[in-house]
Amino acid sequence: MIRKHIPNTLTCCNLVSGCVATVFALGGQLGLALMFIVIGAVFDFFDGMSARLLGVSSPIGKELDSLADCVTFGVAPATIVFFELSVLDYPQWLEPLRSVLPFFAYVMAAFSALRLAKFNLDERQAMGFIGLPTPANALFWGSLVVGMGSVLESSPYTVFAVLALVVVSSLVMVSELPMFALKFKHWGWSGNELRYVFIVSCVPLLAVFRLSAFAIIVAWYVLLSIYANHKDRKK
Repeated sequence: MIRKHIPNTLTCCNLVSGCVATVFALGGQLGLALMFIVIGAVFDFFDGMSARLLGVSSPIGKELDSLADCVTFGVAPATIVFFELSVLDYPQWLEPLRSVLPFFAYVMAAFSALRLAKFNLDERQAMGFIGLPTPANALFWGSLVVGMGSVLESSPYTVFAVLALVVVSSLVMVSELPMFALKFKHWGWSGNELRYVFIVSCVPLLAVFRLSAFAIIVAWYVLLSIYANHKDRKK
């Protein structure tokens, strides 16, 4: 049956997209790298959907999906950061470490793999997420570097901000922070306030900041999740 191979074929397309994105990132073509990460995300969305619609989910498909995601949403964005760290201006005293520091970006790839492994075993993530999803993290970094590259390269001290953000985003991915998903059980306001506020607030951000807006949107998503979690604990 051909249909049982459709989800895994889409997953392999995701994996190939991640490989292509990584190659473009290594060559400094960061816009194309981001484009192929987004293409991979589209394949990632439809492989799961097709598996459910066709009723052909399988253990091998789940393992293959995690492997593809690790490349597309782990290695590829980490390579974008690797390239950016290799071209940023460094303070003079830090120049001897220029050939070493960019490799720190791949810490994020390792944490992405850990996040995916945890997701596969965690049964609490049916209607939400625990920790930042790897596609959101990949979109954050791709948008930040491609959309705000000139800002990052304007000072020799932004290298410290990038390194710190690598640590923060890695920890947020594997954190126990509950994060809302854009899944609606109904279309009413009650119970969906956070989702509607998030969606509506994204519109002006996209209009004003365009490509770099996605980095801001992911950061806003994390902050809203922290707020919602704090509010639920007070109740």
